[in-house]
Amino acid sequence: MSSAEPFDAIIIGGGPAGATAGIALARMGRRALILEKAAFPRFHVGESFLPRSLVLLKQLGLLKRLEKLPRVRKFGAEFGFGHGRETSCFTFDHALFDDGHESFNIERAAFDNMLLESARDAGAIVRSSTAVKRIHRLSENDVVIEAGGETITGRCLIDASGQATFLARHLGLRRRIPNHNKIAYFGHFENAERLPGNAEGHPTVAMCSEGWFWMINIDERRTSVGMVLDANVARSLDIPACDMLFWGIDRCPLVGGRLKRATFPHSTHTISDFSYYCRPFAGPGYFLIGDAAFFLDPVFSSGLCFGMDAALHVADSVDELLAGAENQTTRNRTTPRSPEAIRRAYLRFMNDTTTPFLRLVNLFYDHSFRELFQHGQGPMQVQRAAISILAGHVFPKPRWSLRWRIRLLAQMVRIQRVFPLVARREPFSLLADAAVGSEPVERSCVGA
Repeated sequence: MSSAEPFDAIIIGGGPAGATAGIALARMGRRALILEKAAFPRFHVGESFLPRSLVLLKQLGLLKRLEKLPRVRKFGAEFGFGHGRETSCFTFDHALFDDGHESFNIERAAFDNMLLESARDAGAIVRSSTAVKRIHRLSENDVVIEAGGETITGRCLIDASGQATFLARHLGLRRRIPNHNKIAYFGHFENAERLPGNAEGHPTVAMCSEGWFWMINIDERRTSVGMVLDANVARSLDIPACDMLFWGIDRCPLVGGRLKRATFPHSTHTISDFSYYCRPFAGPGYFLIGDAAFFLDPVFSSGLCFGMDAALHVADSVDELLAGAENQTTRNRTTPRSPEAIRRAYLRFMNDTTTPFLRLVNLFYDHSFRELFQHGQGPMQVQRAAISILAGHVFPKPRWSLRWRIRLLAQMVRIQRVFPLVARREPFSLLADAAVGSEPVERSCVGA
């Protein structure tokens, strides 16, 4: 069976990136097909959003839909070493730029379902429980795939398949980011201890030598708790994957202390082999967006924001490509660009916006950076530049005032290693420090 009329865009994946691309293209009058292998709503990790995400939802006209969903307002974040002797908080209103000072935490199942329904309402064709089996042809203005028992033709393929990286694996593009081989263990707790007032929505990051923990309040009862470990450390421990999160909680005073009265009614999940890129992010007949293009360490909650911003950029790119093929003048340009120029612009967009986050993630695992970050102040407003990155103030291109400050921060980290610019702070090790003896909870696990 074959569809008669080619789609303007075939989108693999109905998560936030794919749904956003579908919304934008449908509103442009383009015929967009979203193929999602799962049935929504479904569980997904990544419940903390950057302020930039709220700006994008307003741009899409989806704030009223968002307001109907349970969520926790987010104004900043809390960082501390796992021993819990002290923590520090920052708020987004201390960023360099006035580009959004508030965000939210939310259960992804509900949020993702809302976004996919919005794509359907906008006019995109959505087929759930439909996995793409293979790609038969992938070239300029000519795409043929097999999915749902039929052959489907289109003019462009947008891969938003997430960490499955369907197209990148097909093209052999996926590469791990060096020194970022991690494994994450996570689940949803109920009735965890929370920070007071407006800090209730602050995600807590507990730092340890082997990795870090997150605690994210996603509604009035539930808290997402996760542990990210260096893969070599995790594999050296003789502990089943379904017990790893509890092992870490029991050994981390900051996290264990806040979960003393919490209950755990659901299952744990595990994700490994993340932190990768799939270059080039675009080529004849295709674009990669969201986690299908790259995935950084989740410590700064940047993935969903990157996916939605890239989706809007790609929707404009696809519309321009198709208009050029149809010999039409695009909305914003009197002189049409070539397909190669359009793709080069997307590659620049991706490189420009991901580089500051990658630099900050690389710094995060350096204890000297953690000492500086905990101190909370620095010359030339470097701390405000870091907060601006954590707020997502890097789109559509990071400003020079941010870029040079992050370079200065990197130099300060190098100096801190040998000469203390700020007070030294004792690191925390899960392997070296004693367990806190938190109450055991009922344990079960599933893979993800």
